[in-house]
Amino acid sequence: MRRIVFSAIAWTLLVGWAWAETAPPVLSVSGAGQVAVVPDMAVISLGVVHVDKTAGAAMAKVGADARALIDVLGGEGVAARDIQTSQLSVGPVWDTRASGPRTITGFEARTMVTVRVRDLDGLGAVLDKVLDAGANTFNGLSFQVQDPSAAEAEARAAAVREALEKAQQLSAAAGLTLGPVLRLSEGGAGGPRPELFAARAADVPIAAGEVTIRATVSMEFALEP
Repeated sequence: MRRIVFSAIAWTLLVGWAWAETAPPVLSVSGAGQVAVVPDMAVISLGVVHVDKTAGAAMAKVGADARALIDVLGGEGVAARDIQTSQLSVGPVWDTRASGPRTITGFEARTMVTVRVRDLDGLGAVLDKVLDAGANTFNGLSFQVQDPSAAEAEARAAAVREALEKAQQLSAAAGLTLGPVLRLSEGGAGGPRPELFAARAADVPIAAGEVTIRATVSMEFALEP
């Protein structure tokens, strides 16, 4: 009985070793694709900062200017869903010039608003109006695509094509035949990239550039003799 069991174990180990020895090799490659599109939306971050003797007075000034700022944005056709308060704070202003203990000289109140502008032709006018309304802090501007799905699909297809071309070249160079796909995974990112496109609105020249939509894929193929 022991001899039978031992023979069975030995046969199992032998089959497993033979399968491992004859398992087809695997080729791993990656591919990247990108599509440049003209953006159709801008995201701006702006706000109001005031300093006064008391926290209440500073916050009151900020509140008044923030209300005027939001009213102006609404008057320029910016929807309420595209206006979001991203920061609201108040804190002491310290006198750091004195050689003795630090003293509070006043209070600084601050609010920041993130705004999506979907009409790029009116972006310059929006910037002019919000500055006139009391915005005295500007933290940046970026351009985006409202619906990137078509560009993302094109970038993915380009990434897969590149991965396939690499796999075909490598397998041919090794004298092997490219087998079926064993694994396919995706990763990707997009971001703004300044290019040649420019628009002018009101008195502010706006260079919208291009938004580059990127996609990357990883693929594994079986290789056959």
